[in-house]
Amino acid sequence: MKKNQILIVLLLICISASAQFVQKPLPYSYNALEPFIDAQTMEIHYSKHHTGYVKNLNTAVIGTPAEKMNITQIFAMVSTLSPAIRNNAGGHFNHEMFWSLLTPERNTKPSADLEKAINSTFGSLDSLKEKLNSSAISRFGSGWVWLYVTKEGKLDICTTANQDNPLMDVAENKGMPILAIDVWEHAYYLKYQNKRADYLSAIWNVINWTEVSKYYEATKRK
Repeated sequence: MKKNQILIVLLLICISASAQFVQKPLPYSYNALEPFIDAQTMEIHYSKHHTGYVKNLNTAVIGTPAEKMNITQIFAMVSTLSPAIRNNAGGHFNHEMFWSLLTPERNTKPSADLEKAINSTFGSLDSLKEKLNSSAISRFGSGWVWLYVTKEGKLDICTTANQDNPLMDVAENKGMPILAIDVWEHAYYLKYQNKRADYLSAIWNVINWTEVSKYYEATKRK
């Protein structure tokens, strides 16, 4: 029995040593986004769902070409990798981005450059929100809605199923994401039940436009 316990401990150490993907701490408390996103949802979403993606990704890459890759390298050839790597790499990246785009700070605003691009493409910020919400509501089943920058440097909106994103080589709409909204039921069901539209309406109160603007500026430097 003692020998088996030692083997289990050694196995866990080996798994930990080989893990290359790490979940960042939330930049705010679980209850910081209330009443728009409740504390229980945030805790389960972060500590169960996201944590699970990181753990499963680190397990899935062992012994594969992805073991030595960073996340963007994985996305560039994800079509050649296993579904476990695709789903968990997407789940990890998408959630890291999502957490960074939420804030308890009220009334953040897009930068002048981003606002100009939004107005030019969509007419206004309110129009952008309406189009994003409409796309998110029409996404059947689980997935994400994205504001992204195309290869031509233009803003556009798309949705992806499951944990896919516009950086993946399998994506129908490819580009650099600057805003991500999770529309899996686990992101909103405890508070909003099946009312995805209510969740989408509420989430704009906690979107961090300062961070969205930083992502946008980064795309212009590439």
